[in-house]
Amino acid sequence: MNPRALKVKMILPALTEAKSPFFRPIKYSLFPPLGLASLAAYFGPDDHIELQDEHVEVLHLDDEPDLVVIQVYITNAKRSYELADLYRSRGAFVCLGGLHVTSLPDEAAQHADAIFLGPGEDIWPQFLSDFRANEPKNRYESNARSLVGAPPLRRDLIKRHLYLVPNSLVVSRGCPHECDFCYVKAFYGNRHFYTQAVDDSLREIERLPGKHLYFLDDHLLGNPRFANQLFDGMKGMGRLFQSASTIAGILRPDLLEKAAEAGLRSLFVGFETLDPANLREQNKIQNLNRDYRAAIERARDCGVMINGSFVFGMDGDDESVFTRTVDWAVSVGLETATFHIMTPYPGTALHTRMVEQGRILHSDWNLYDTRHVVFRPEKLSAEALEAGYWRAYRDFYSWKNIFKGAMAKPKLGDRARHVAYAGGWKKFEPAWDMLIRAKRATQMLPFLEQILSSFGEHRSLHDGPVREESPLSLTNAPI
Repeated sequence: MNPRALKVKMILPALTEAKSPFFRPIKYSLFPPLGLASLAAYFGPDDHIELQDEHVEVLHLDDEPDLVVIQVYITNAKRSYELADLYRSRGAFVCLGGLHVTSLPDEAAQHADAIFLGPGEDIWPQFLSDFRANEPKNRYESNARSLVGAPPLRRDLIKRHLYLVPNSLVVSRGCPHECDFCYVKAFYGNRHFYTQAVDDSLREIERLPGKHLYFLDDHLLGNPRFANQLFDGMKGMGRLFQSASTIAGILRPDLLEKAAEAGLRSLFVGFETLDPANLREQNKIQNLNRDYRAAIERARDCGVMINGSFVFGMDGDDESVFTRTVDWAVSVGLETATFHIMTPYPGTALHTRMVEQGRILHSDWNLYDTRHVVFRPEKLSAEALEAGYWRAYRDFYSWKNIFKGAMAKPKLGDRARHVAYAGGWKKFEPAWDMLIRAKRATQMLPFLEQILSSFGEHRSLHDGPVREESPLSLTNAPI
C-alpha cells in the first residue's frame, strides 16, 4: 500500500534585518538552503514539496500544507516562531530544527509539534515513518554520525537564479576542533566531524553545471585522507572552487598543492586574533605556535587567496586591537577580511562561561549577529567595541588600504588582481545589490570565475620549505 502523498512546505526564514529596504542583499543571496534540500531527499516521489528561502523571495503564506519544516538559526528564531505559530493555527504539523533548536530545545518546543536536535540524517527518516503511521513523537534527538546511504539532495527544488553561488555543497559535517565560541560541538556532540564517502562527493560535484563550486564545509582539509582522495578525484574536472580551512591545514605538506591542482582558488581562514592569550582562552589551540604569515605566503604560492576572519571583544582586547588587526591584515596582503564581534551563542562553552560570570546583557536573538555587543567586554565598553568593529571594516576596505595591501604582492599581476577582487567585492556593492534585487545574481558568476581563474594561472613555482611551527609572543603578531 502506497503512503498518502504529502503536501510539504520547507522554509528558511529571514532574519529581521534581511527584510529591511536598507539591508545588503548580497550577504543573504550567496548560498541556497542545502540543509532543507537534503531533508527533502527523504520524501517520496508523490509528495509535493515547496522550498522557500525568505532571504531571496517573498513567502507564500496563503497555502495549507500538511507538513511545515522550518530551519532555525539564532538570528531568525523570532521570525521562525512567528511562521510556526501561523501554520500551527491552520492545522499544519510543524517541525523545527537547526542550530538554535538544538541549543534551546525547550524554547523551540513551545512553537512546534516536533523538534529535531542535531543533524537529521538518522532522525528525519524515522520521523517521516512515524508521521505517515500517525505516530509522530514531539522530540527527535540525533545519535548516529554517518553520511553513508544519505540520498543526493533535491537540487531541483533550489531556485538557482536567485543565488550568486548556486553550486554550493557540503561533503563533511562539523569540524575536528573545539573552539569555545563555535557552535559545532553544541550541535554535533562529541563526534563532531565526519565526512561523506569520496565517491558520493564526486558524484555530487558531477551533478553541478558550470565551473565554479563553493564547499560550505567548516574545514574541507580537516580529514587529510579524505581531502587527498577528493582532490585526486577532482583533478582534471576543470573546476574552480572555494572553501574554508585552518592555518594548520594550509601548512600541512603537499595537501594545499593537491587542492590547488584540483581547482582551489580561495580559502576562508579563521585567524580570529593576533593575541596568543586570546587563542588559549577560547581554546583555539590549533592556531597556537603557527606562523600566520608563512601560511598566507604558502597559499599565495599555490595560487590560493585568503579571506581572513577576525573576532573582536575577547578578554585580552583593548582599544588598540582594531588598528593593530587591520594594519597587520593589510601588511600581509589579505585580499578580503571578515570581522566579527565575539558572540556567545547558547550551547557553546563561551556562553556557559559568560552566564557563570554574569556578563550576558540580554537574550534578544535578533542581535546575536556578530555585529552587536550582547555581553559585557573585559577591557572595552560595548560602545567602543561596536564602533571599533565598524571602523575596522571601513579602514580595511578603504582605497588607501586596498592599494597598500596590493603592494604587499611581489608581482604586478598579483597586485592588479588584489585591487580587482577587494575593490570589486566591497566598493561596488551597489551594483551587486541591483543585480540581486533584479533576480540576476548568477549573471555575475562569469566575472567571479575569471578572477578566480587568474589566481591559479599565475602560481609561483616557489617550492621552499614550509615552517609549521613558529612561537608567538604577546608583543609580536604571528608573522
